Amino acid sequence: MKRDFTQRFGFLVNDVAKLHGEAFDRLARERIGLSRAQCRLLGVLAMNDDEAALSQTELAQRLGLSTMAVATLCDRMVAAGWIRREPSATDRRVNQIHLEASASKALDGALTISDSLQARTLSVLEPAERVQLIALLGKVRSGLVASASESEAKE
Repeated sequence: MKRDFTQRFGFLVNDVAKLHGEAFDRLARERIGLSRAQCRLLGVLAMNDDEAALSQTELAQRLGLSTMAVATLCDRMVAAGWIRREPSATDRRVNQIHLEASASKALDGALTISDSLQARTLSVLEPAERVQLIALLGKVRSGLVASASESEAKE
């Protein structure tokens, strides 16, 4: 029996994310020479705004990647001058990751690509529908975060 998953929330969210991510990756590689994973890493560091430096392990958790994958990603990005590693003052086994000044231009380029891709992707929706979609996805995300926090508190 053939099954149709195209109207299931999880399938749709994952498929849209996959297609959107692939399009962003292609454009970012062409225009700014960075992969989607590299842009995400820069974005996480920028959102942290150097309040407290992030370790490679913390970056891996926030990006949903293995620590080994983040270490390899950081190796490439250090070599290219986008980020720098500094040993932790309290734990010499830990490297703290910081943005280099050159990353600002790359982040601006990534945001320009993202804005353009979002406009194209959402052009099939009316302006009010776009606002509603973003609001509803934010609401679902908040519910999932709250649910995960409740589950962790029970453990």
